[in-house]
Amino acid sequence: MTVPFVTVEGPIGVGKTSLSKEIAATFNYHLLKEIVDENPFLNKFYENIEEWSFQTEMFFLCNRYKQLTDIKKFRLAHDKPVVADYHIFKNLIFAKRTLVPTEYEKYEGIYKILTKDMPVPNVVVYLHASVETLMKRIAMRGREFEKMISRDYMEQLVADYHSFIEHFEKMHPEIPVIRFNGDQFDFVKNPDDLNHVLKIIKDTLQQRSLQ
Repeated sequence: MTVPFVTVEGPIGVGKTSLSKEIAATFNYHLLKEIVDENPFLNKFYENIEEWSFQTEMFFLCNRYKQLTDIKKFRLAHDKPVVADYHIFKNLIFAKRTLVPTEYEKYEGIYKILTKDMPVPNVVVYLHASVETLMKRIAMRGREFEKMISRDYMEQLVADYHSFIEHFEKMHPEIPVIRFNGDQFDFVKNPDDLNHVLKIIKDTLQQRSLQ
């Protein structure tokens, strides 16, 4: 039987890590968390996106590549399901928005080389919410570098995510994408919402004989 690999995706502040932790605890999955705070370029990136975008995106790409390589070895060695609070395709979402065309072309080439044999998720959980909700949640968690995120940037990011997920579904019809609206479900503060979300994820995994 295929070992489950679930990824949770969505824009900044939508609750990816919180839900991933709940999935890991509920279903006894290994949790893979993306590296964010460790990126030494993030503060500079939000101060001057054009100047620091390539360095920022390359740091994320290399670290996510290393994490997924380790997960590939882990799944082979332990035969244990994994849930990640990101999908590596997010690199292209951010890079396409922030890099100039010549830099993006170079970046995309490196991305394709590094990801051609990466583990592919069985299920993608896509979290989305209004810009108002996302900006409130970002403010509440108080990360210093996120205070510089503008509303315009978030509006563009939300639109980019919607477009990319639609493209992903067309390119990978064999991978189910479960969508949850963060304006309707607060799985962090509302246990009933959390249980509802987890049940849908469990049902999807069972339908695919992954649970």
